[in-house]
Amino acid sequence: QVQLVESGGGLVQAGGSLRLSCAASGRTFSSYAMGWFRQAPGKEREFVAAISWNGGITYYTYSVKGRFTISRDNAKNTLYLQMDSLKPEDTALYYCAKSRVTGATTPTETYAYDYWGQGTQVTVSS
Repeated sequence: QVQLVESGGGLVQAGGSLRLSCAASGRTFSSYAMGWFRQAPGKEREFVAAISWNGGITYYTYSVKGRFTISRDNAKNTLYLQMDSLKPEDTALYYCAKSRVTGATTPTETYAYDYWGQGTQVTVSS
């Protein structure tokens, strides 16, 4: 069993920054790829970023590339998402998730993930 708890969301003006954290329980964190997703009101959950088990490979959706950075600290069982140059369209509930797969992979589909956090709200004002 894995539990994921996100934190770090909040209200920020456009152009500002936030750093999300995801604390994971369980010993298997370091073996699996991890991802961030987001869901805005009335929209489907969408992929934001993913990182391979050891952090060697990262992948981003086009709209956040160059502005967001995903990272992980396996010694602390923690996943991060540094979000810079935030835009109003980044407003959403952000979720971290643990993938079903190990190895050098960065899955982008929700079905590739088996554990999810409860989400942390990010609101960007214009």
